[in-house]
Amino acid sequence: MVRPLGFLVGLGFITALVLAIFTTPLSNEPNAAYAFHKKARPLKLASDGILLPHWDKAQLQRGMQVYKEVCSACHSLNLVAFRNIADFGYTDGQIKTFAKGFQVPSINPDTGEPATRDGLPSDYFPAPYANEVAARAANNNALPPDLSLITKAREGGKNYVYSLLTGYQNPPANLPKELQPSTGLHYNPYFANLNLAMAKPLTDGQVTYADGTKSTVDQMAKDVSAFLVWTAEPKLIKRIQVGYAVFFFLLIFTVLTYLSYRNIWADKKH
Repeated sequence: MVRPLGFLVGLGFITALVLAIFTTPLSNEPNAAYAFHKKARPLKLASDGILLPHWDKAQLQRGMQVYKEVCSACHSLNLVAFRNIADFGYTDGQIKTFAKGFQVPSINPDTGEPATRDGLPSDYFPAPYANEVAARAANNNALPPDLSLITKAREGGKNYVYSLLTGYQNPPANLPKELQPSTGLHYNPYFANLNLAMAKPLTDGQVTYADGTKSTVDQMAKDVSAFLVWTAEPKLIKRIQVGYAVFFFLLIFTVLTYLSYRNIWADKKH
């Protein structure tokens, strides 16, 4: 009795699977925004590829400056500690000074009331808002995403971030009325539905770079995109280097194994 019942249940599952395969459309009709949506423009960075990639420390320093002076007003960086910026070539003293420039949440030991204190190298970048409710209240109910993993979380990664930051423009004349940006929204063809709550964040000369680099919108977008590639995967270069070491070890081991095989069986008759 159990076997026939099991057979019938299995047959039912197979039938449902076949019906799902043949009744599900192979492709969906593109929505109205699809015709105006643009593919992210490619951004080349020193950390790209597998042939001698490296971190451009000067660019990472500039990108962090853009984040601190522009992006940190709305976006958090919850997974990055101040001590991690040692990767950029900063000394312990410089890291302590940098961390001290931030106020991080704390508790007053005398009263037990919430307070703030100077940041320490062991602290993480503080969030600009106390919680999601406060963030939405300050941004017309839109929630600014945390940027720690943004280049991993968005399709297109660094290309998407770079294109979005440089892609703000006036809506085209032939844009349908239902796609026109409403109050509080801004047109950007690199965003999925064309309109987003974040206003254009970058303007030429907005940041004064310590190394004298001209701070155009394009340059700042490249720099902060490079910085966010690092925040999403700070061990990227080390991982590639370890991969090379493992590859060469296996290559040498394979050659030695083959030579040993030839030496052992050289005088053996088959």
